[in-house]
Amino acid sequence: MKISTKAKYGVTALYELAQHFGAGPVSLNTIAVSQDISEPYLEQLMGKLRRAGFVKSVRGAQGGYMLAKPPCDISIGSIITALEGPIAFVDCLNPSEDMVCGKAERCGTRSVWTKVTDGINDVLDSIKLADLCGESGCANCRVMATEK
Repeated sequence: MKISTKAKYGVTALYELAQHFGAGPVSLNTIAVSQDISEPYLEQLMGKLRRAGFVKSVRGAQGGYMLAKPPCDISIGSIITALEGPIAFVDCLNPSEDMVCGKAERCGTRSVWTKVTDGINDVLDSIKLADLCGESGCANCRVMATEK
């Protein structure tokens, strides 16, 4: 299983915004240069992240994007799910899939895939943007993480 570029860059872009949390909007160009992400691709991602409620956009000369909520309230799992849909190790565990495996009730390995999927989701949901900032030394996020 691999995380898509969309999910990876989405998490990376929000990480960059978390590092500037409380300091006003950050331009797309600043994020793109700092994190080595294509600006047009980043613009597409920010639209999805804005619709999902993770970021707010500010128009104008000093405009850009900023987190819509504190970094300690945004999990890595929620970002990935917003961009990619539910995280499931196998298709038959994905609740958004139309395909239902005819063997699901008698599948001998389904419990293994369920445990793996649950474990991945638990880990991703337990890691917050503030945790990433604390690991990288961002004092603003580290303070917020300890306040929670």
